[in-house]
Amino acid sequence: MLTHEQEKLINATAPVVAEHLSAITQRFYPLMFTRYPEVKPLFNEVHQQSGGQPRALANAVLAYVQLRSNPAQARATLDVVVSKHVSLGILPEQYPIVGECLLAAIGEVLGEAVTPEIADAWGALYNELAALLIDLEDQRYREFEQRPGGWRGTRRFKIASTQQESALIRSFILEPEDGGRVADHEPGQYIGVRLTINGELVYRHYSLSDTPNGQSYRISIKREEQGQVSRHFHDVLQAGDTLELLPPAGDLTLIEGDEPLLLASGGVGQTPLLPMARHALSLGRQVTYLHAALDADHQAFKGELEALKSEYPQRLKAVRIHERGNEAEHIGRIDHSLLAHYLPDLKARCYFVGPQGFMTAINSALSELGVDEDRRHFEHFGPSRPLDAA
Repeated sequence: MLTHEQEKLINATAPVVAEHLSAITQRFYPLMFTRYPEVKPLFNEVHQQSGGQPRALANAVLAYVQLRSNPAQARATLDVVVSKHVSLGILPEQYPIVGECLLAAIGEVLGEAVTPEIADAWGALYNELAALLIDLEDQRYREFEQRPGGWRGTRRFKIASTQQESALIRSFILEPEDGGRVADHEPGQYIGVRLTINGELVYRHYSLSDTPNGQSYRISIKREEQGQVSRHFHDVLQAGDTLELLPPAGDLTLIEGDEPLLLASGGVGQTPLLPMARHALSLGRQVTYLHAALDADHQAFKGELEALKSEYPQRLKAVRIHERGNEAEHIGRIDHSLLAHYLPDLKARCYFVGPQGFMTAINSALSELGVDEDRRHFEHFGPSRPLDAA
């Protein structure tokens, strides 16, 4: 617990720290990687270079400073952070490393303005945040471990088979090497993958692109020309190869209710929404499924969508939107007018996943159409940040 004096110091200095938080987090990562190179594999290098990771950290720290007087709201806000940490297998002993380097970065950026008292106050604040995250993460770890087929830490899986879904997307069916059961996940969640490439340990997150079956997980990966790990999956890995998985995580899951659903995806953003559609249809809900792709060659899961349409002809409306060609219901992009045409009603729950610009446009259009914010749900593939972030 912070003392009364520390509370006052945090409140007095928070605006200054917030003003310089971008510079602090930009300094924090290089400093931490220099002091503790063993933690570097936990962080996506592309997100480091783009500035996404530092922005995500800054947002999390700011959110906690602003919400810590409301513990319930603070916990809810940190759920996204907790999910990412669970899918990386973050451990309590790693938190002091982050705290040490974050406080050192604050000191370097703010200089003499950081008195020993101010440093102690921010150290106490970080320790409070760390204790909360450790508790929330331990709850997630324990809950998953206790499920049938669950585990804690990493578990070895083998690639049972692969399937080319489109010109750029390939699916990988993963079965546990020990032959045991696989714990169920919530449709819409992702899973942490750990593997070694050229002698270096790397971690990535991939959406689970199928509904639970107790025997395997499926991930579907887009080959990115500049993506070291995606190219390794596409160009090197094959049936029989092994990798390690961490527990499924993620909060983009189906909210209970009987409202109709609008599911809109762009490119590989389809991977979490396809299992959500199948799950919702099995529950008797109406689903409007909009998917945008470059053309027919880049349209993934054609057969699965056709099968769902045949199985649920009265409840599923699946619409293809291609930027070019003539094999789709619409040529162009998902925009305001198209959403206005297909939006079931203003009470529909709307889930949308895709590139950042795609989601920003969808979110804005749905807002203009009158869909309340609490009915608009999305997930960014990468470090979490608000849709209006630069």
